[in-house]
Amino acid sequence: MDISAIIGEELVAVEFVEDYLQLRFVAPLFTLHAWPHVLFPDFSLAYGEPEYRNALCAQIGEKVTAASLEESDALTIEFENGTVFGLSLREEDVEGSESGSYSETGSAVDAQEF
Repeated sequence: MDISAIIGEELVAVEFVEDYLQLRFVAPLFTLHAWPHVLFPDFSLAYGEPEYRNALCAQIGEKVTAASLEESDALTIEFENGTVFGLSLREEDVEGSESGSYSETGSAVDAQEF
């Protein structure tokens, strides 16, 4: 799946919705049913750890420099400040039938599941 439309875009919102997460860029939107790791140069944070939510929200306003979605492998989004959101999509790490969806326009109509 091609998610290159987010390269150069700023993260404009991190939305916590009951049991899923939305990462909103100017138009593109990720809906994640699993919690990504937040990877810094010296350490990482996972869901449930202190400061996890703050680490996600701290990326609001940061531009994406690299992004890839390799089905059955991983979703990675790297920001200008070096922080990376990483989500394993390997079968042994995925709960349920889908890990999330991506819409280049931000609309549910064209969202593609992964």
